[in-house]
Amino acid sequence: MSASETGSIFGRFPTTRFRRNRQHEWLREMVAETSVSPQDLVWPLFVHDKAGREPVTAMPGVNRLAIDGVVQAASEAKSLGIPAIALFPVIDQERKTADGQHAVDPDNLVCRTIQAVRAETGNDVGIICDVALDPYTTHGHDGLLENGHILNDETVTVLQQQAVVLAQAGCHIIAPSDMMDGRVGAIREALDKNHHDEVGILAYAAKYASAYYGPFRDALGSHAALDTAKSLGVGDKKTYQMNPANSDEAVREVAFDLDEGADLVMVKPAITCLDIIYRVKKTFGVPTLAYQVSGEYAMIQAAAANGWLDGQRAAFEAILAMKRAGADAILTYFAPQIARQC
Repeated sequence: MSASETGSIFGRFPTTRFRRNRQHEWLREMVAETSVSPQDLVWPLFVHDKAGREPVTAMPGVNRLAIDGVVQAASEAKSLGIPAIALFPVIDQERKTADGQHAVDPDNLVCRTIQAVRAETGNDVGIICDVALDPYTTHGHDGLLENGHILNDETVTVLQQQAVVLAQAGCHIIAPSDMMDGRVGAIREALDKNHHDEVGILAYAAKYASAYYGPFRDALGSHAALDTAKSLGVGDKKTYQMNPANSDEAVREVAFDLDEGADLVMVKPAITCLDIIYRVKKTFGVPTLAYQVSGEYAMIQAAAANGWLDGQRAAFEAILAMKRAGADAILTYFAPQIARQC
């Protein structure tokens, strides 16, 4: 008897019904292939050298925090089961220089913040710190600038010093986000030489020159600095961050960083790079993190504020997609909200 005669669209298999496993919430959760928990999250925090908190206009719900505010956030992360925070310093303009030397000052803002957090939470909450010069330079670039060019090797030397200073302050994981060639191996060498072999390296291995970083740069104050750098012919970071058109190159970048000693790797941004997250995890099988960057956060918040979508659901769905693609953990400004939802 044909399918048309039985009235079944399934032909020989009229009993197949995928919807049976979708009809109850408990059943949907039981058969879910991917899950999100607080342990999958890293909470990025902005710290400034002022009292109190200061809203980041382009990132509703996100604030620049004083050191004591970061300590409170770290304690909150612990209570929510979020395993780590990532620190990003907002450096006063008078401390910025063309060579970013304040980055290697052991008494700088981020070092003092690390020490304060460690005094409160010890090793209960991981502290991840960026290694890059953009918060510290007057031109807003991640490296040293000379005659309109970013100097790779000279920058790496400064990054080595910055990494050691952060490790001495108590940072658990160094995260070079600068995208200079060879910096992971050089930083690993510097850490080991200075007896910080226990400090891990999270390499921003596949970091694309993305349009989605704008709110973050506003939060740090580097956006205006980059605007001034346009007169020097280097108003963007395309000469060292990756071209969003490339996928195979991301795999090569990850391979090199792993060979140089990276313990974990990062893909950034996240939602436009789900294919990259998948390739990296499938190819290497190493701890792979994704960064739901400021622009991704801002888009969801803006749409939610206009009533165009359910912001909480959209945020969770995006995180779920990153996990499904292969991310072991996600840096997200939604971390506390997601953790409460899990």
